[in-house]
Amino acid sequence: MQGVALKIASSCKGLNKLFPEVREIVPGNEKIKWIMAEMRAAVLYGKQDLRLERIVIPTPEAGELLVRVKAALTCGTDLKVYRRGYHARMLKPPMRFGHEVAGVVEEVGEGVTAFRPGDRVVVLNSAPCDICFFCTHNQQNLCEDLLFNNGAYAEFLRVPARIVEKNTLIIPEGIPFEHAALTEPLACVVRGIEESGTKAGDTMIVIGAGSIGLMFMHVAELAGVNVIAVVKREDQAVTARLFGARSTVQVNETEDVVAAARALTPGGRGADIVIEAVAVPVTWEWAVDMVRKGGVVNFFGGPPSGTKVQFDTNRLHYGDITLKASFHHTPATCRTAFDLVTSGRFKCAEYITERVELDEVPAVFARMMDRKGGSGGIKTAVFPDGVPK
Repeated sequence: MQGVALKIASSCKGLNKLFPEVREIVPGNEKIKWIMAEMRAAVLYGKQDLRLERIVIPTPEAGELLVRVKAALTCGTDLKVYRRGYHARMLKPPMRFGHEVAGVVEEVGEGVTAFRPGDRVVVLNSAPCDICFFCTHNQQNLCEDLLFNNGAYAEFLRVPARIVEKNTLIIPEGIPFEHAALTEPLACVVRGIEESGTKAGDTMIVIGAGSIGLMFMHVAELAGVNVIAVVKREDQAVTARLFGARSTVQVNETEDVVAAARALTPGGRGADIVIEAVAVPVTWEWAVDMVRKGGVVNFFGGPPSGTKVQFDTNRLHYGDITLKASFHHTPATCRTAFDLVTSGRFKCAEYITERVELDEVPAVFARMMDRKGGSGGIKTAVFPDGVPK
């Protein structure tokens, strides 16, 4: 029946129960037109195999929402998944793609009282169970039943009941949808900042000037931290300074990157905190060599499974260095990030460096794979209804 319009007598209203996928009712004279409504959505089939397809619009079940997507954002995690063809925890193909999203509530499922059609919402991509061992030990990001939701690169997104309950937020009037969609990656950064024990007056080295590295720089700068950025190119150095870095080290112009970075720290002793946001072994090793005695290294960038690194155990032990990693977000850090976005303090507009329509998504990811310096791109905003004028 897909794509076929059926005309039936108005007395046959019960047929919507037989055909729940038939969604749109259009009155017309003595007839009602029942249309099996479809939407466009990006579907990932495997490594670098992203297709825009027409699929049936999902129906919200009890406790769920159907959201009309107004803006979705690209991110480094999506690019990594596109490159590898999967994500160990979040996505196994074939599956709808994308997870940074904001939109308008189209329909509410049975029992939903906190939202109504027309509400402007940002929908986070996961929600914890709050009953497992990790949730009850204040580690909701490690929830044993962490519920993920993908499918932001589409005209509509169905939101599971748990995410509706715990991680869907009303967007204030005046906040652009693409700005609100920054909440998810920013929530991960906020948690990384908190877990690293960051405080005003600290010196932080951030390795990497992708979207996440830049967010770390900006949040740290807003918190009163002296930020040093380690980047590849001059255009990245310029962008790092825009987002709060006081000093920069360019890898392609420095023989000893570690020495150059340490020289910018007070007394040359190393940074209080080093954030690794590149996800390759050499930068993990740099991070340990850049931190001061008693400092903290946060390995935020996640290399592929099986990746090995080497550290000087003498330096780790006698330097009393703390090594940690930071994964994902929690409902609390989502709200902290959302407050930062809606406060006007965060430079949301500067993160959106490209705007495209939904049909362009596969080509956008192909271009992201082929970037060869000087692109200056941070995040691409995808608008299923068309790019706003």
